Amino acid sequence: MELRALALAAFTLADPAQKGAAVQALAGQVRSLDCDTAALFAAPAGPGRPQRPLLLHPRAVPKRSPHSVAGHAALVHSIAHIEFNAINLALDATWRFPGLPDAYYRDWVRVAGEEALHFALLQAHLQGLGFAYGDFDAHDGLWTMCVATEGDVLARMALVPRTLEARGLDATPLIQAKLRTVPSPHAQAAVRILDRILADEVGHVAIGNHWFHALCEQRGVQPEAFYQEAARLHRAPRLKPPFNLSARRAAGFSEAELAALPL
Repeated sequence: MELRALALAAFTLADPAQKGAAVQALAGQVRSLDCDTAALFAAPAGPGRPQRPLLLHPRAVPKRSPHSVAGHAALVHSIAHIEFNAINLALDATWRFPGLPDAYYRDWVRVAGEEALHFALLQAHLQGLGFAYGDFDAHDGLWTMCVATEGDVLARMALVPRTLEARGLDATPLIQAKLRTVPSPHAQAAVRILDRILADEVGHVAIGNHWFHALCEQRGVQPEAFYQEAARLHRAPRLKPPFNLSARRAAGFSEAELAALPL
């Protein structure tokens, strides 16, 4: 039983419940499993995922008010879809890139386990509303950046945890504020789930920051220059305010990086 091979096996599972169970089991063994840091794996066509949700262009995904049950479920579903993708992102970061320190792989397996927990919490919340993952349309923006950076682990660290996932640190308090305007126990339960997710995601972005800077040092490249070039090359989305500066600071962004964020 080897860590990265098991991560790849979980990556290929399509059923969300099976994937979640496999990932949480793997995360539970992360300290004890052997890890072959040099192994190369044949890449599958993509991550295992169910036939639904239907994936649309981001602008084609309908927006709904969280004040209705269906609208609340659609909002929670969109977050669950992000978390399901995040499971695959963390697994991909584990099995795809050889030749990195042992601690790198164990970090990303732990992240995958926490993403699986987040997905399970959101799926249970959806089921309490009479819905399930796959009942609403979604988009594939997060996975698109994973594909774009599959040839370079440093670009992956720059643009997935430090850019796309860091946007979640900014967006979560706004979503929570919107939910707090809804006078229902379902909305308040969702706020509490998002509290847990936000706390964990600060740690995930911090892991991305750690490995980005460690690999920049290893390669002898200047972090800010590399980031700007990678963002240009891979067409990373532009960062937009408002920013959750306290969460970004806790996740390891420097004061210089925070000061450079657009107003």
